[in-house]
Amino acid sequence: MNPGLKSYLGASLRTSTFLLILLALIWVATFLIGSPVLTQFVTRMYIYVVLTVGLQVFMGNTDILWFPHIGFMGVGAYASSILSMDPLQKMISLTKLYPVFADLHLPFLPALLGGALITAIVAGIICFPIMRLSDFPAVITSFALLIILYSVMTNWSAVTNGPQTFFGVERHTTLAIAAIFAGLAVLIACLFRESKVGLQLRASRDAPFAARAIGVNMIKVRWIAAVLSAFLAGLGGGLFAHFITSFTPKAFFLSETFFVLAMLVIGGPATVSGAVLGTVLVTLVYQSLRWAENTINIMQVFSTNIAGLTDTSLAIILILVLILRPGGLLERRELDWRMLGIGRTPGPVRTTREDMR
Repeated sequence: MNPGLKSYLGASLRTSTFLLILLALIWVATFLIGSPVLTQFVTRMYIYVVLTVGLQVFMGNTDILWFPHIGFMGVGAYASSILSMDPLQKMISLTKLYPVFADLHLPFLPALLGGALITAIVAGIICFPIMRLSDFPAVITSFALLIILYSVMTNWSAVTNGPQTFFGVERHTTLAIAAIFAGLAVLIACLFRESKVGLQLRASRDAPFAARAIGVNMIKVRWIAAVLSAFLAGLGGGLFAHFITSFTPKAFFLSETFFVLAMLVIGGPATVSGAVLGTVLVTLVYQSLRWAENTINIMQVFSTNIAGLTDTSLAIILILVLILRPGGLLERRELDWRMLGIGRTPGPVRTTREDMR
């Protein structure tokens, strides 16, 4: 085997193994504790791992601030819900649904993967022209795409029930299922990062003119990353829909976009490890702040109830991270056992190409 390829595969294996064991340990601890509240909390965290890792696949490898990710999450949520919903429930929840979808009733897993596939197809069609853009034009266009997706979800009453609550979704997303798909998303992202397309994508990010000179098709590799990112977003959306069971288009707009972006930016957008670490840390901090805010209001510490403490605190943390550590907590180093001193051969410190990435 080519030494360079062997090195890259080894790096991918070490990182994915480390992160998968971390996610498994969280699942084991949650299962053993057995608290329903903690189970709900960790299940939601695993869903956010899928979403944040999916965002990292595109944004982390291109350095393009990518807004429509949560919009694609909404596409996956509605698509998988319609595919899995009982026909009788569709008659109650979606009175204007097209007849071709009225009798469609798939099991959970095919519906989940089908929703993710539909999301990837939609992204593949509408994102290709955007892949020609860079810097500010790409960011502004991606934000406009989020608004378009939100407007379609809000006004397409026959499929989404419009701005009203979409209800009647069967609950299938359990702690174990969310953990499995979180691990799958991490594995996909790690393999993509060390794949030929992933390496070409980062080359076009760091040195676009040199990448073109050696034959890298920047538009093609960006488009592949965008489609894969949208697939994972649709997967996360389907898990979310079958966990919360009722939602509106507002669940896939600015608030959720800021939340997932904060997870990725705080952890470190350039690495899969940063996406996972950011998700775990931000979820812990966010839920702790929500608990503190609710406790303060229940105990009536102040004369009036406080509101917005959680979002404001998260925004302040994000600003501080951007000022003190713009590359995120992990910047460009992936987590593996060697960082803990496990599996490292004693000897002089050497800088390798992997350490410089």
